Amino acid sequence: MGDLAAPNTAKRPSDQLSKIINFNVYIFEIPAGKIGLLDDIWRMLHVWPLQFNDYDAFCANLFSAGFGQIRMWTKISALLRDAGAKKTPTVSLLLSEGQADDLIVARLYREQPIFYTSTGGSMEGATIGPGTLSLRIKVEKIPGSRGVCNVRVHPVFSPPMMSSIPQLAARAKAGELDFICAGFRLKMSPGDFFLLAPKEYISDQMTLGSLFFTKSKSSSSAVKPERKPAIRVFLVVCTSINV
Repeated sequence: MGDLAAPNTAKRPSDQLSKIINFNVYIFEIPAGKIGLLDDIWRMLHVWPLQFNDYDAFCANLFSAGFGQIRMWTKISALLRDAGAKKTPTVSLLLSEGQADDLIVARLYREQPIFYTSTGGSMEGATIGPGTLSLRIKVEKIPGSRGVCNVRVHPVFSPPMMSSIPQLAARAKAGELDFICAGFRLKMSPGDFFLLAPKEYISDQMTLGSLFFTKSKSSSSAVKPERKPAIRVFLVVCTSINV
């Protein structure tokens, strides 16, 4: 649970470097029984920079989010340690202006139902799988501004992309399910971050919030002990903007 990685400074051709926005994504796994310890972190973070697509739906789907800056990291990391957090390998996203990328959260190997509160407040259901549940992050340049960009975030389910043929790939993309109800947007500069975590722990694996945030326990075996359920916490840090 050390310091966050320094901004990505790998050398790239100048014409590409001038168009790249870099994010580092840190995923922490916390024992589900200690989710209440996140309350101290939420008190440190800000909500006002986040513009929710539908705040009531966002909360109804048991999503929580907050905005902060790297100078706050020492205190936040200490609180995560107290909660028993374990950090998984860091993911680096390199995005061009106007481009979106997906951070895979869960892989679904068979069909299953999912229920969520849609924009407007109604309860919806769908059958998804096989495929992936991801966090889609899209960046957009702000005209006339340097060192800052608009960032749009929402969960999305995508069916398998098994063809390089444009028509077939487009057909697979048409089968995506965007959970705009749990999305938001914000302005970010290097050193800014947002934290995304569940509002509470639910183990049913049938709701959007539980499927997105819960790392369910593995089946017991004679070799490995049974893993206790854990929740995922996502820290997305903007490390550089060159647009």
